[in-house]
Amino acid sequence: MRVLIVDDEAPARARLRQMLAAHADLEIAGEAETGVQAMEMAVALGPDLLLLDIQMPGSSGIDVAACLPHPRPHVIFCTAYDQHAVDAFELHAVDYLLKPISRARLAQALDRVRALSAGGGEPGLDQAIRGSATQPARFLVKNAGHYLVVGEARVIYFASEDGLTRMVAEGGQYWMDPTLNELEGRVDPARFFRISRAAMISLNAVAEVFPMPGGSGEVLLKNGARLEVSRRRFRELLQALEGR
Repeated sequence: MRVLIVDDEAPARARLRQMLAAHADLEIAGEAETGVQAMEMAVALGPDLLLLDIQMPGSSGIDVAACLPHPRPHVIFCTAYDQHAVDAFELHAVDYLLKPISRARLAQALDRVRALSAGGGEPGLDQAIRGSATQPARFLVKNAGHYLVVGEARVIYFASEDGLTRMVAEGGQYWMDPTLNELEGRVDPARFFRISRAAMISLNAVAEVFPMPGGSGEVLLKNGARLEVSRRRFRELLQALEGR
């Protein structure tokens, strides 16, 4: 099992590294000092588990956990603060360890990860994102040489173009790593709707809907964009807009 250690304090990373050495089935894939660096390394390294601090420069550990790439690793939060526990477990973190972390407590958390992995189910954060329909989503997007976290309230639509995913949001447009199929599995269907193989829209961004000959249609979005709705999806879109 490959582990990414994320903490802005070098002594904390060293202590975790030392404790993990007692577990022969674990390999340290890398170490990150900030939330943004953790996101970048999670994309590049594809770890199975994150040992994740919460209060860090830039993006918090909660933001990192909400934006992890597919397939999402398990997460054990390691923090000195207990006030974030509710947010952590809304993301179905495997465990929430308070510093100073004991060897026994870390071993217990790692056993939970092993049990989940052996069960063959979805990683904990996949379950969280699929199951937390009341929680607003956040998305990790590329912006020049770094990553940004974009809240779902800003999103207008996603489009697939030449094998890449483009997010169009209030204030700009960005490129993302997840495919439309992966994003569709993450988002709340009460808030987002896949209108075709090439696009998924925010239902809150729809201004008008136009039926077209043959049963297909178009949507006019609040930013002025007009997108085609496939014939198979048009009636379902009308139902989704009515909240059915």
